[in-house]
Amino acid sequence: MMEYKFGMDEMTTRISILQQEFTHLHDDNPIEHVSSRLKSPDSIVEKMQRRECGPSFEDIRRVITDIAGIRVTCSFSSDVYKVFDALQAQPDLVLLQVKDYIARPKPNGYRSLHGIFEVPVHLSDRIVPVVVEVQLRTVAMDFWASLEHKIYYRYHDQVPVDLRVDLKEAADTAAELDTKMAALHAQTRKHQTHPSPEARPEPVELSEAVARQLAQLRAQLED
Repeated sequence: MMEYKFGMDEMTTRISILQQEFTHLHDDNPIEHVSSRLKSPDSIVEKMQRRECGPSFEDIRRVITDIAGIRVTCSFSSDVYKVFDALQAQPDLVLLQVKDYIARPKPNGYRSLHGIFEVPVHLSDRIVPVVVEVQLRTVAMDFWASLEHKIYYRYHDQVPVDLRVDLKEAADTAAELDTKMAALHAQTRKHQTHPSPEARPEPVELSEAVARQLAQLRAQLED
């Protein structure tokens, strides 16, 4: 587990450097928040059983690729891809797998960009390649995913059909909000370059719809 911790720390440092570079050397910073976690031994054992994984370390390393995980939250979908491309461009990082659930959302509405990277960890006597999963998503995607996780935990994965339908609708509304906010952001940047007092971005109304749907889901969760 120590090697996975070192790999997670190494990748977190790289993302932190990117965050500081964007803040100080570029017009804006695409990274809103970064968090990390190591999978618990119980969770690893449970996933080994579910995946019918062998007991050797090599089997675990090959089958379970999210022991070390990092989550990067961005403002806009375009920022997600900007950060991902910056990581992929680093020559000593090996991209093993990518799952683009933003371009192709899961049936339940889940959206995120997952990259499985192999990062070199320099120990005192050798270099160890460590697999780290990086999940990148927008603030709206992260809000929805957090609530969805709590609901599934509350119902022990046996979520009623009507609640699953509400979750899917909330995911779609959150995606619409992402699109609308990205358009407003682009419009604002355009007018910063070419100011026009007559032109103003349209007010955002979708945020109220998102808040209303998620508030209803929270209320059902708390009943």
